[in-house]
Amino acid sequence: MTKSAQRRTPLWARLSAVFGAVLMLTSGVVLVTGSALIAEYTGSIEADGSLIGAPAAGATRGSAEIKGPMNILMAGIDPRDDHTAPLSDSIIVAHIPASMDQVYMFSIPRDLYVDIPAFAPTGFTGGSSKINAAMSYGSSTGDGKHDVKQGFQLLAKTVTQLTGIQTFAAGAIINFGGFKNIVEAMGGVTMKIDMRVRSEHLQPSGQPRHRRPECADNSCAHPYIGPQKTYKPGTYHLKAWEALDYVRQRYGLPHSDYDRQRHQQQFIKAMAKEVMSKGVVTNPAKMTRILGAAGDALTFDGNGHSVLDWGLALKDLNTDSMVSIKLSGGALYDGKNYLGEKLAPGSDEFFEAVRQDRIQEFLLAHPEFVNKNS
Repeated sequence: MTKSAQRRTPLWARLSAVFGAVLMLTSGVVLVTGSALIAEYTGSIEADGSLIGAPAAGATRGSAEIKGPMNILMAGIDPRDDHTAPLSDSIIVAHIPASMDQVYMFSIPRDLYVDIPAFAPTGFTGGSSKINAAMSYGSSTGDGKHDVKQGFQLLAKTVTQLTGIQTFAAGAIINFGGFKNIVEAMGGVTMKIDMRVRSEHLQPSGQPRHRRPECADNSCAHPYIGPQKTYKPGTYHLKAWEALDYVRQRYGLPHSDYDRQRHQQQFIKAMAKEVMSKGVVTNPAKMTRILGAAGDALTFDGNGHSVLDWGLALKDLNTDSMVSIKLSGGALYDGKNYLGEKLAPGSDEFFEAVRQDRIQEFLLAHPEFVNKNS
């Protein structure tokens, strides 16, 4: 994957996975608006049985009850035509323990340098690259077109190889094309801003900043000029464009993409609280708008179970105690050449705790893995 190809994906695509988490982790609560309404609009969500691949030997899709411990894999993509290879610019895993009352979220850095396994459908023989390229390497259909659902299968295999998580109970692709409508249908979102952030992309009015003429070919690291929207620490009710702009930013932040990952996870929690508030769950008209918008944004593989089934199974989750986990890291070089990011020591032990459903015990012993400002 060339650097120019990676630059073609707008940064805000990286946050697009977040509503997949919110939809799956809170849809049980919104049943108070009426199961008929939910069934009507979740029916518009594209259900696909090909995201997480075939079940393990001896297992049958949908034959088992939805129960923990389990892991859900979500990837966010920028809306693209089927002639352009997709990049998974947001990768989030949600772990739900056996108790089914808690959610632990961790993001996998998009620039993490990993081994991507071979993938027979595309003839990809395997190799090392940034993890966000896995979906691209797995998406070609051989006729000049690309299938993001097929690409997700290779992403899932890559995450499995990285983490040791052998199976995912569900998977979701969230397309940013319908995402902004979801936040607008919610009437915005109230969230805590934990640091001063200046927008690389928007003016204070929300209008796009002007692009420098010499950067038309996307060759500049900072292609925009003019006044910048600034977000100051505090708790605010953000309009849709403000919330989405805030969580897309990484330039100028002390820890760049790692700060952005934390902001994305904060956004998930804020959206979950917003969906569960009385102003939403008891408002059928608002729920109609939200679920209708979700149908344009989400492709979901529930391992044989529908979104409604998942909503019922996860109805006891406590979003107030949703735990946001940080996987720290740093730059990886081959001599003077930047390859991507690497994970910090202790990450393998964390993945082992996920596999063994011992995250709570691990975090008690390693509190540095918890995002303090989540």
